[in-house]
Amino acid sequence: MTAPRALVVAAPSSGSGKTTVATGIMAALHRRGTRVAPFKVGPDYIDPGYHTLAAGRPGRNLDVVLQGPDRLAPLARHGARGADVAVVEGVMGLFDGRIPDGAGSTAQVAAALGAPVVLVVDVRGQARSLAALLHGFRSFDSSIELAGVVLNRVGSERHAEVLRAAADEVGLPVLGAVPRRAELAVPSRHLGLVTAAEHGAAATAAVDAMAELVAAHVDLDALVGLARPLPQGPAWDPAAEIAAVRPGPTDGPLVAPVAAGTGPLVARAVVGTRAGAGYRPVVALAGGPAFGFGYAEHAELLAAAGAEVVAVDPLRDPHLPERTAALVLPGGFPEEHVGALGDNASLRAEVAALAASGAPVHAECGGLLYLCRDLDGTPMCGVLDASAAMTPRLTLGYREAVAVSPSAAFPAGSRVGAHEFHRCAVTPRAGAAPAWAWRGGEPEGFVSGGVHASFLHAHPAGVPAAVARFVAAAAGR
Repeated sequence: MTAPRALVVAAPSSGSGKTTVATGIMAALHRRGTRVAPFKVGPDYIDPGYHTLAAGRPGRNLDVVLQGPDRLAPLARHGARGADVAVVEGVMGLFDGRIPDGAGSTAQVAAALGAPVVLVVDVRGQARSLAALLHGFRSFDSSIELAGVVLNRVGSERHAEVLRAAADEVGLPVLGAVPRRAELAVPSRHLGLVTAAEHGAAATAAVDAMAELVAAHVDLDALVGLARPLPQGPAWDPAAEIAAVRPGPTDGPLVAPVAAGTGPLVARAVVGTRAGAGYRPVVALAGGPAFGFGYAEHAELLAAAGAEVVAVDPLRDPHLPERTAALVLPGGFPEEHVGALGDNASLRAEVAALAASGAPVHAECGGLLYLCRDLDGTPMCGVLDASAAMTPRLTLGYREAVAVSPSAAFPAGSRVGAHEFHRCAVTPRAGAAPAWAWRGGEPEGFVSGGVHASFLHAHPAGVPAAVARFVAAAAGR
């Protein structure tokens, strides 16, 4: 089978329109029969939702900090299996990443994949200066190939002519000139775009408009012609990750703690004998509009570790799935659906009872808010003796975190690369052991019984041992 080819869509800075162009490329190619594998650089959950609509297959993330550099190419091969071309949307500016070292930048991902970069430039207010900008981006880092440019928000045909001449001066092909189209704006809120799951039919309409715009103004054949085959090698395999290391008890380290990204942190699931050797514990995985911040690899790893993964939507489902042995509550926007979550009293009561039984419950960010007594005054599950509230302050950044307390997911001392992105506060922080600590930060999160709840999220592909440990704990109940 021919290896899928890949290209990266990047920009000089955030706000240049790369999401519109990248999503439009994915959708336009998909509609003409090209099998597109969509990817997003970084920890972002929202753009992959639109990518999924555009390409008809799950949008996935590539993140050096959360997954480790050695997993990037295998994860890309896994996500691109059966595709003709992988389209990777960058994050922020091409060379922007973790502060201060730039780890996780789009440039680093492009270099790891050997993929050429197409730069989307917002050309409002620019003419010949475009040449200087392109020259600087092309010469700054020799490890990447800047292969072409898409001019975005072009004012007129004359404007496009001047810009094409500027690009010619530095020898870069112009692959498209996209005019200004304000009606393509997707609604945003305090943490970015409204998710595709929440936006519903309007999200589909927005993707349709992006596809039509790109198809009309971008040379798709030339774009795909630039793509390069992904590096050869094995694809990421959740079963192989889970099976890679020895089993271990849930109250001690499964493996020696290692620094994030330095090697596989994995463990074999020990399926319990409650119903015999073939017993597969039911792990309820929350989703829907309020809890849509999940990674496709999470469900794949849970299943590989021996779980029967069953979806639950806390907005609509009055009960947990039958035989639920453990619960995963991803992040999302529960604060935008607080009334409906509060009204679903039967599910809130079942979540509280499950946690009280000692069952493993893993909650990240929005999931943490759902476990509190209340969120902005509306009753939630009451698993944690704390109140959650929205604040004006944005907390954002990668964390090199250490597990302070042992839990169903992480042994004490485990080191992980994680990410934090919220405008919420949870008080008080007393009443449970902390989950995490990191240099320069206060202890954060809650560990109590089988509950592990925190504002931090890790990518499951970066810490498969945590998934294996979690399923083993569920199976052993």
